[in-house]
Amino acid sequence: MNALSASPDAVNFLKGSGEMADRIRSFDWASTPLGPIEAWPRSLKTATGLIVKSPVPIVTLWGPDGVMIYNDAYSVFAGRRHPELLGSNVLDGWPEVAEFNDNVMKVGLAGGTLAYKDQELVLSRNGVPEQVWMNLDYSPVIGEDGEPAGVIAIVIETTERVLADRRAALEQARLRQVFSQMPGFVAVMTGPEHVYEYVNEAYLNITGRTDFIGLTVRQALPDLEGQGFYELLDQVYAGGEPVVVRGRELRLHGGDEPQYVDFVYEPIRDETGKVTGIFVGGYEVTEAHRAAAALRKLNAELEQRVIQHAQARGMTWKVSPDLMGALNSQGYFETSNPAWQTVLGWSEDEVAGMSIFEMLHPDDVERTQAGFDLTQIGQPAIRFPNRYRCKDGSYRSISWVGVPEDGMVYCTGRDITEEVAAQEELAQAQEALRQSQKMEAVGQLTGGIAHDFNNLLTGIAGGLEMIERRLAEGRLSAAERYIAIARASAQRAAALTQRLLAFSRRQTLDPKPTDINRLIAGMADLIRRTVGPAIEVEVVEAGGLWSTRVDPSQLENALLNLAINARDAMPDGGRLTIETANKWLDDHAARDRELPPGQYLSLCVTDTGTGMAPEVTSRIFDPFFTTKPLGQGTGLGLSMIHGFVRQSGGQVRVYSEVGKGTTMCLYLPRHMGDADAPEAAEADLAAEPGHGETVLVIDDEEPIRMLITDVLEEAGYRILTAPDGPTGLKTLQSDLRIDLLITDVGLPGGFNGRQVADAARATRPDLKVLFITGYAENAVVGNGHLEPGMQVITKPFAITALASRVREIIEG
Repeated sequence: MNALSASPDAVNFLKGSGEMADRIRSFDWASTPLGPIEAWPRSLKTATGLIVKSPVPIVTLWGPDGVMIYNDAYSVFAGRRHPELLGSNVLDGWPEVAEFNDNVMKVGLAGGTLAYKDQELVLSRNGVPEQVWMNLDYSPVIGEDGEPAGVIAIVIETTERVLADRRAALEQARLRQVFSQMPGFVAVMTGPEHVYEYVNEAYLNITGRTDFIGLTVRQALPDLEGQGFYELLDQVYAGGEPVVVRGRELRLHGGDEPQYVDFVYEPIRDETGKVTGIFVGGYEVTEAHRAAAALRKLNAELEQRVIQHAQARGMTWKVSPDLMGALNSQGYFETSNPAWQTVLGWSEDEVAGMSIFEMLHPDDVERTQAGFDLTQIGQPAIRFPNRYRCKDGSYRSISWVGVPEDGMVYCTGRDITEEVAAQEELAQAQEALRQSQKMEAVGQLTGGIAHDFNNLLTGIAGGLEMIERRLAEGRLSAAERYIAIARASAQRAAALTQRLLAFSRRQTLDPKPTDINRLIAGMADLIRRTVGPAIEVEVVEAGGLWSTRVDPSQLENALLNLAINARDAMPDGGRLTIETANKWLDDHAARDRELPPGQYLSLCVTDTGTGMAPEVTSRIFDPFFTTKPLGQGTGLGLSMIHGFVRQSGGQVRVYSEVGKGTTMCLYLPRHMGDADAPEAAEADLAAEPGHGETVLVIDDEEPIRMLITDVLEEAGYRILTAPDGPTGLKTLQSDLRIDLLITDVGLPGGFNGRQVADAARATRPDLKVLFITGYAENAVVGNGHLEPGMQVITKPFAITALASRVREIIEG
């Protein structure tokens, strides 16, 4: 803003309406250093006349004391500090930022200007301190003597935008963290030119590049020219419809050997629904493609052998076990060998009197007609399968080779009924494999959980926003309700995260030798209260039950989940039976349960409820599959149990019959040893305060650093902070006293939390370390094998738990 000079036209400078114009006109200025308003210098009148007309918050700080004169918009910004601020000096009016304003006055009265963007300050506008951000512009007001006589300040509050930007950045960082853990490749592109905004490690690996950000796809990957990928991206951006492609050939780096990929292009939309970018996700399937090609080649070789074999046996018409015959253009066999009667029961005359379409299984007629039509234009039929009716009414599967020549089709058909049955068994096994692979992959994806998390984040963000409003209004009593809403939503989000990690088999487990009978006994009352009085609960404990090595809390969650499912299946009441047993699984029994042979114990939950049809039981472990009404189930409970049990080395099996009930059995491997004694309940006491010990906190998320700092400073500790691994390591390599290192596991800057801790212990061998993790980083922190003096705490955690853990580690 340019410096203001006195105007000779500054007469009746307070003309116009407005609260502040009236207040300024009626204020007792004679009691201030400014003196009566009539005696004000023209420069002050000019400045005041300008600011009262402006819709932007502006305040004039006049004279060496910085006497405050402001407009209506600034009075709103000032909150409950208005109207006492009017006529006061700025250092007394805003004592919490007196040092900041003192510097402003010195610079302004010396003729200088200042500008701050998103300046962070703590103000007490409504009786309580609040963190605010503002754009501030300060300029001198030139008096009649040509020297600065005051300072004019334009104040634009940006708190709402800054917080929104930070929330968005935090959410984006969390999404990037999820994407970085995915085994498939991921990229995010923006704009019609498809500019890279994000790529994960897998994307770098498949493309062989490291520099993507800020480049268009055509600049970064020019080798894709002519392969159709550019055109697909343009199509998705323009049309707004996703594209899924499987087995697409990809040639990069000018190599002779192509890669093959399965991928999806998903449009990204803004709040108005406009497409602003494209999400790219997929997997490299080169090895699977090569295996399929090798299999096709082998099949072709086998087909050729069949043809040669049939031709070589041309002289064995009467004794061949294969069906043979010459098929005319009307679909009748003019000749047929004795094998027709041996295999199907039809004599040669009976075969000649029936069209092939009369002998076919009804479901195979249309497909066989299409194949027959192709032979009529000269295309042979190779290994063409269909089902022929036997004379006794049964059907057998026949694989045909048909060679058209001179108006006839010379056919050889082999009975493959037993082979088809074997293939169906194989298909069931392959389906089981695909199901297992799907269970592994779905835990890595985010699209299916976006709705749930958005709802929870709305509860958190909305609750915090209402707290902010109530604090601004001074209505402290109303804030407690919104705190409860935000906390409940956060706890639900944490529970959903644990369920998602469980069914993807990536949650951090704490397995220990466990007595299942003792665990059930401890939960029996809770289960009875949960299912209600209409359901009788019976517990059948096996004598001499073996122990198993599992995470007791996860098993408790699994058992409670099964009990709730059973309750929901018995709306009119019934019986719930919980039974344990020792199991020896031989080769056959283990194979049926997809487990290694050996000793197991079983935990079965049986209800007398509605039961499930086979098509339902085949899908109950699918994530997000539920038979409950909309809004009454996430479809994650059984997926969570499946993931937890599989990670514990066991298996889950379901037995159900409609109208009779369901049994869910958990098979867990035997632990050779005694179960751990139950842990005493932790007393709910406040943590002993610190005694000035120094704690270094390393976390790349500023809100988390700030929260941990506040909690531990209140508890009596001295806190040092660092935003990344290299900065934290520099502090650790200094001579500063550090009693405890608290570090996030996933850190930017080239060093993760474990690497920082290991490097620090090279010079500080007795350094105590607390790792903080928000996801399953077992491999990073040592797969549970931590060195002495190292512990792990998982986000989200209770504030009191953090202070207690710190005290425990420091004293340990």
